Amino acid sequence: MISPATYSPPPLMRNGHIQTIFPSLFRKVKTVAYVRERITTHDDDFLDLDWSRCGCRRLAIISHGLEGDSDRAYVKGMVRALNLYGWDCLAWNFRGCSGQPNHRLKSYHSGSFDDLAHVVDHAVTAGDYTRVGLMGFSIGGNITLLYLGKNRDQVNPLVSCAAVLSVPCDLAAGAAALARRANALYMHRFLRLLGQKVAAKKALFPARIDNTGYAKLRNFRDFDERYTAPLNGFKNADDYWSQCSSKPWIAEISVPTLMISALNDPFLTPACFPVEAAAANPAVCLEMPASGGHVGFIQFNRKGLYWSERRIVEFFARHGRLDTPREKY
Repeated sequence: MISPATYSPPPLMRNGHIQTIFPSLFRKVKTVAYVRERITTHDDDFLDLDWSRCGCRRLAIISHGLEGDSDRAYVKGMVRALNLYGWDCLAWNFRGCSGQPNHRLKSYHSGSFDDLAHVVDHAVTAGDYTRVGLMGFSIGGNITLLYLGKNRDQVNPLVSCAAVLSVPCDLAAGAAALARRANALYMHRFLRLLGQKVAAKKALFPARIDNTGYAKLRNFRDFDERYTAPLNGFKNADDYWSQCSSKPWIAEISVPTLMISALNDPFLTPACFPVEAAAANPAVCLEMPASGGHVGFIQFNRKGLYWSERRIVEFFARHGRLDTPREKY
């Protein structure tokens, strides 16, 4: 289904770059308090999970974006919104994103849905939950869609709904978009942050990681060709993008899923808007507001909730109901 979007940006904030940059620089979410849990992965690495419990029997599992973590304002904003409306939340940090390098040579990447599967299966045993909702931002959304589509037969049976925001579901197209001159500021920031992780990994694996000449890298093709692909078992950047793009797997999703992407998102191209796949799959609802930027959708109100948070809470409420009315919200 392709649904009409109801988002109307505040005055002077229709521009996609403003929508993208303003929340990152100025939004503060101070009311979320986490309890951290570290779990061991199947390959003897670790993942850090941040819980925000409110005594509910529904759980939302949130996946952050590229070079993000559970402490980002966009994650905490979503956690606060879901807590307010009757959901426990678990915001998990990708490998190496919780403030400590992970133990393995393997890094996180846009196709790491095996780690998400491990988190989901662990989480459902950690509480008496009746429903689980999945929420992903940007590449966290790509990972979520892969888990639901490519991994369709192994999706945990408690997963009843999902929502993803600003997903580069065609990774090659997303990489090309960020390589544009207009996006040089974002590209520089991503490469700087990724370079810090490469340096930290080199300290652990000096014989396997070489960061000589790292400053010459200019875009994701350069980075993925040199690091992401060889460190994670792909032939090259094109092979990585092909195998890990979620777009071909949207048709396989059977869990009710909301996809929201703004038409003025500077990180996306037309190839990242899966109109045909959404139209053909009754489980997938695609909304494409004219404005919103990348993980933006700014809105000012008394509760401090952005439009995307209110919309996702609404979708989760419709598809993540309890089996029995044991809770009072």
